[in-house]
Amino acid sequence: MAEKKQIKENYWLGLGRRKTAVARVKLTKGSGQFIINGKEVASPSRVYLEPLKIAGLEKKFNVEAQTSGGGIQAQAEALRLGIARALVNSENELKTTLKKEKYLTRDPRMKERKKPGLKGARRAPQWQKR
Repeated sequence: MAEKKQIKENYWLGLGRRKTAVARVKLTKGSGQFIINGKEVASPSRVYLEPLKIAGLEKKFNVEAQTSGGGIQAQAEALRLGIARALVNSENELKTTLKKEKYLTRDPRMKERKKPGLKGARRAPQWQKR
């Protein structure tokens, strides 16, 4: 019977949401590699790099993330929140720095639901005088 090798990998998880987008982030010590939805990103976007830049850790962590729902921008902002939360899990001292920059705040704005009798959330049917 072969012995199983147990690899103990240190990683930190963070979950970010924005509108209907969800990003599950796994942060590991590394060289700054970004893998999003199974694909390596050569030049990461400015939007989701911000928490790492503020902490001065761009080249110290590898980021592996799964994103779903929403659009490109909402996914990027969800990823930013997920990275910030994972950073706080790794080093609790970063919480005050990231909170000051508002990277730990979930944006509550969502699409308003359609109401009965209306064309959309607020758009009323066209009014006709005669």
